[in-house]
Amino acid sequence: MRLFLGIDISKRDFHAALLAGDLSTVKSFPNNARGFRQLATWLRKSKAAGVHACMEATGVYWENLAAFLHAEEHHVSVMNPSQIKAFASSELLRVKTDSVDAALIARFCRANRPGYWAPPGPGVRELQTLVRRLEALKGDRHQQISRCADARREPEIRALIRSFDRAIKETERKIRLSIRDNDKMREQSDLLCSIPGVAEKTAAVLMAEVFLRSDFIGAKQVVAYAGLAPRIRQSGTSLRTKGGLSKSGNSRVRKCLFFPAIVGSSRNPTLKAFAARLAARGKAKMSVVGALMRKLLVLCYGVLKSGVPFNAALAA
Repeated sequence: MRLFLGIDISKRDFHAALLAGDLSTVKSFPNNARGFRQLATWLRKSKAAGVHACMEATGVYWENLAAFLHAEEHHVSVMNPSQIKAFASSELLRVKTDSVDAALIARFCRANRPGYWAPPGPGVRELQTLVRRLEALKGDRHQQISRCADARREPEIRALIRSFDRAIKETERKIRLSIRDNDKMREQSDLLCSIPGVAEKTAAVLMAEVFLRSDFIGAKQVVAYAGLAPRIRQSGTSLRTKGGLSKSGNSRVRKCLFFPAIVGSSRNPTLKAFAARLAARGKAKMSVVGALMRKLLVLCYGVLKSGVPFNAALAA
């Protein structure tokens, strides 16, 4: 009998529901190395070898557990939380607790048999850690700048800002070295930076969050992963609207593409012509920016898929 393991995970702990037939057993564990070992022991005592484990992509809390289960030779699927939410609606589920959610995820896994997740290589994880650390440092620095209005603490805050500046500079240096010392990363970075509007920092985020971590089968899948697919609402004749971007994907990708898309609309001939066509059709400014972000991501996927630097004549 195939066994399914649904996992509802949070920062401090996770609940695991082992589903065998119509029977499920739920147990909670701390979200750390000790908890992972306890889970492995529990699965062995339950004679659950090679289970199909499924969890939501909740922040970064799932990553270490997913890697552990993969190393233990279990099959692992990592799902967009929106998919689990839709499945809960289909079951008319009204009770929401950690244990209930874990059992729900196990039933989702049994019903849909989602594809398996594979952990990224060590170099990819290092790059992603550095890229996310850089994002956090810049966010912390921005918070301190907003506090400079407090004259009494201004010298202290400015000293803190300078420390953030040093940390940001050092992290950027490590990112450059990480890419330079890895042949695949260096090749991808060069290809991405051949696109007008994409600089090294944007390329690093795209590699860490998308192109080095996942094996996409088409541009549409990449766009959906980033939450840049248009959201269309249509029902009969009374409801026919386009609700903007779906935003049910990786927010870091959308954030890193915002300004490159705006820059590309004036420097990239393909994006410039595309923006002009949309503006001529009366599209709102932010709708145009969203479409440009989507187009830019497709161009990035194209150059990496072909292995050929950007060519405006071919991309038109």
